[in-house]
Amino acid sequence: MTQHRQIARKHHHKAGNTPASKADRPRLFSLTGILRSLGPGLITGAADDDPSGIGTYSQAGAQLGYGIGWTMLMTFPLMAAIQEISARVGRVTGHGISGNVCRHYPAWLLVVVVALLFIANTVNIAADLSAMADATRLLIGGPAFLYVVLFGVASVAAQIFMNYRRYVAVLKWLTLSLFAYVAALAFAKVSWTQALAGVLLPRVTWSADYFTTIVAILGTTISPYLFFWQASQEAEEQRVDASKHPLIERHYGARREFSRIRADTITGMAFSNVIALSIIITAAASLHAAGKTDIQTSAQAAEALRPIAGPFAEVIFALGIVGTGLLAIPVLAGATAYAVSEGRRWPVGLTRKPKEAIAFYSVLALSGGIGIALNFTPIDPIAALYWSAVVNGVLAVPVMVLLMVMARHKEIMGRFVIGGWLYWLGWLSTGAMVLSVIAMGIGLIL
Repeated sequence: MTQHRQIARKHHHKAGNTPASKADRPRLFSLTGILRSLGPGLITGAADDDPSGIGTYSQAGAQLGYGIGWTMLMTFPLMAAIQEISARVGRVTGHGISGNVCRHYPAWLLVVVVALLFIANTVNIAADLSAMADATRLLIGGPAFLYVVLFGVASVAAQIFMNYRRYVAVLKWLTLSLFAYVAALAFAKVSWTQALAGVLLPRVTWSADYFTTIVAILGTTISPYLFFWQASQEAEEQRVDASKHPLIERHYGARREFSRIRADTITGMAFSNVIALSIIITAAASLHAAGKTDIQTSAQAAEALRPIAGPFAEVIFALGIVGTGLLAIPVLAGATAYAVSEGRRWPVGLTRKPKEAIAFYSVLALSGGIGIALNFTPIDPIAALYWSAVVNGVLAVPVMVLLMVMARHKEIMGRFVIGGWLYWLGWLSTGAMVLSVIAMGIGLIL
């Protein structure tokens, strides 16, 4: 193996002196090169803008206009901090969040956390499939139930049967579908002065609807499944790359790895919030300005854009819903499979063949299958999504507290315990979620 690597290194060195290699250098700055350099953080950030999230942002912009844009600026450092902490835990320990909980904390805690995550993620999959089916029906007509099955089965089958590297590349390319919402801005008559003021100058309206929307935005941008996914993907990357080991075992290259994680996470979260802000501004400029404030889902937002911003805006919006759904459903189902399987210490990983991780892929398929089936029950997808957000909000608090405690646990993190401004920003993010859950609880009571 060593001799093979030396030969490969010599061949690479020789190739670097040829004119062909000089011609290849610009590829480092190509879109492919940029996507290749990014990892779990980019996919996590893009998956945050799933169809249910698009519905939340559309509803926020339609109801409250430009003035709610400041929430995207506020949530960016909070979500970036908690996602970076999640990624560091995975990279340092070589295990995801569940894998660390089952090794260092009581079994009952793991059961409660994983059960709530399974429920919330599965309901979210059902809601996302419903939104994708409605968006496809807007584009080409046909029966929505057929699209639910096709999208659900395709998403699960791709995770089970596709080569891991190729599959991750597909997910990265799917992130480009979110630029549909930047393109949609071109069809909206945006007052950029008001939009900028909405981002930079918070204007709080003391009403139940206003605070409910803020809670919904926080619950959408800071979701437990994203913590589990990014931590597990960092551990997965180590299984793929033979040169990588958990940092707690081999300290070499830790600074470089942490720099990579930070750049990847900040890029992913910034991308997520720019897209979310684009959706809010589009909805504010088109729907709110026209008095159309009764938006409940992303598909309704797309449909409502047609008479206001034109058919192209509707098509772009609908295509974005389908693209981001194809990205988000694998993350939701994958996060569930990692959480359950790591907690049981089963063989995990999308790099493994199905026969090597039967239980892991079974959980993944079960979550996706139930998500499909829920669309054929009398359960209202909008109501289900609402309660999924409630479960996610409630679950986020203990998971984030657990994550912060884990980040300072020397037995787990060794010499890489997290401190300084990142640690306190993580607690600030946790505090913001606590306040949002309290506000949500008060809203449910009243």
